[in-house]
Amino acid sequence: MGKVYLVGAGPGAVDLITVRGAKLLERADIVFYDALVDPAILKLCPQAITVAVGKRCGKLSSAQQFINKRLVDAAHKHQIIVRLKGGDPMLFGRTDEEIQTLKAAGIEVSVVPGITAALAGAASIQQSLTLRGISRSVAFVTLAQGNENVLEANPTSPIINPNADTLVYYMGRKDAARIAMKLIKQNSQGLSKHSADTPVHVLEAVSTPQERQWISTLAELAAGKADAWFDSSSPTLIMIGEALRNKSQTSENLESSGAKINDSLQNSQVLANSRRSA
Repeated sequence: MGKVYLVGAGPGAVDLITVRGAKLLERADIVFYDALVDPAILKLCPQAITVAVGKRCGKLSSAQQFINKRLVDAAHKHQIIVRLKGGDPMLFGRTDEEIQTLKAAGIEVSVVPGITAALAGAASIQQSLTLRGISRSVAFVTLAQGNENVLEANPTSPIINPNADTLVYYMGRKDAARIAMKLIKQNSQGLSKHSADTPVHVLEAVSTPQERQWISTLAELAAGKADAWFDSSSPTLIMIGEALRNKSQTSENLESSGAKINDSLQNSQVLANSRRSA
């Protein structure tokens, strides 16, 4: 029996895969890769059999049950099997279904984390998703919902928008205007932190040479101002929240918050062998 590694390929740029993930690709006998994985990353595993098992909305895709079966079959024939997923395997990646299938078949499985698109997006625009005095919580959200293996007890309608300080929507292009309108409506009812003038950053193909950005407000997004800008062939990330506002404006907010900084430790002596407790 071989071992299956569920590896995060990162947000898009080939060199953002982890060292551990890259080393596993170099040793892999077979690699099953997602549609959002840059084909250039497969140059790291020239010795391996490569199999495309991607899913893209509105396009011919591999059924999850078929992918699960392929992984089990591969473990009976090969020693090192890599399931390469875009971003991080544990976020919107159907990883749980693959893990449970492999464990049920008595196959050893390991997960190698990757950089998820939200963190790469924050790095790209150089704006933190959290910010002292402004944002203490972040929610990763998707309205995309597959129909395979959905329990009857689960709701079939999209989940209500969470009320975090910063919201990051994955796969939200076709619902962008609707998301913005709903947040503005909830704000008027006192159910949302996000008003019409809340900053919005939309990123496509984040971290790659093809990356594009659209920067505006919830009101503009709700009015459909980004609809013509979207490229249907690129993965889209929608980031919403006050933490994403222009730096000069957020600095003014921090200064006016009245927070006091204790500098007493700055001039104190540090004892190398002293005990410290939290």
